[in-house]
This record gives sequence, C-alpha cells and structure tokens, in this order.
Amino acid sequence: MLTATLAPIAQTLLPELDHELLLTRRMLARLPEEQFGWQPHPKSMTLGHLASHVADLLGGIDTTLKTTELDLATYDNPTPDASSRAELLERLTDNGVAASTALSNAAAEDFDVLWTLRYGEQVILSQSRADIMRHLISHMIHHRGQLSVYLRLLDVPVPYIYGPSADEATEN
Repeated sequence: MLTATLAPIAQTLLPELDHELLLTRRMLARLPEEQFGWQPHPKSMTLGHLASHVADLLGGIDTTLKTTELDLATYDNPTPDASSRAELLERLTDNGVAASTALSNAAAEDFDVLWTLRYGEQVILSQSRADIMRHLISHMIHHRGQLSVYLRLLDVPVPYIYGPSADEATEN
C-alpha cells in the first residue's frame, strides 16, 4: 500500500509501473526464442534486441535517480541481448525491482533535479527526473507495441494488453 511517506510522484508512478510490468511480462513470455534473430525489415531491430531493450528500459529509472546525465558518446552498454525468454523475464523483474526501490526511496526534491541526455556537446534533452521517468515508461510501452506487431507478423498469439486482442478476448 502506498503511504504518505512516499514522494507524491512516486505515489503516482509506482502503481503504473507495476501495471506496465505485468503487461510487459505477458508480452515477453510469448516471444519465440527460435526467432530472436528475426527482423521484419533490414532497418528494424531484431526480435531479440527489441525484447532486450524493452526488458532493460525501466532500469533507467534507477539510473536517472542516481545521476544527472548520460552522455551517449562515452556510454558503453555492456549488457548483451538476452538469449532466452527466461533471461528476458528475469531482466524485466530485476529492472522493475530496481525501479520500484529507487522510486520508493526517493525524496520529493529528487524528482525536480534536471537530468540531461547528451551526445558529447549536443544536448538531446534536458528535463526533470520526473519527466525522464515518465518518458522511460512511455518508451517501454512504445517498444512493447512494436513487439506486438512482431508477434502478429510471426503468427504468435498477441496477448490481451489494455483490451482484447484478436487472439485473446479477455485478460487471463
């Protein structure tokens, strides 16, 4: 249960985070491992890369609350793409726990701190940490939507997300 000891933005984000993690878990659980190298178009990410990105995105909430910027020119992400559904689900769980813990432990003023994404001297965006966290959740939802298209193209049943799909009339 959310308490008054949590920052107001955390009280708002935590239930949404939990809900989106549940929906994302349903999507990742459907991905066919044997198709992780598949991509619908040469300009598209492979299924495994896109799924790994989705599983890892919410880890950015913890990172955002611990830093004030990320420079993509010097950022070296050592995390390889997941090689199995089990690994994707574990990464999603771990990143979800890290995000929830960071949100729960943050003070109200932590959310107002300016956070910057840059590529060297070029500032890509500079917003409050609260806005960045909203962006991270929305970004995960966007890529989860792409995964649903990948599933359809691979003829894998698309799960119920915010409402029925052509494959599931109700939430299971």
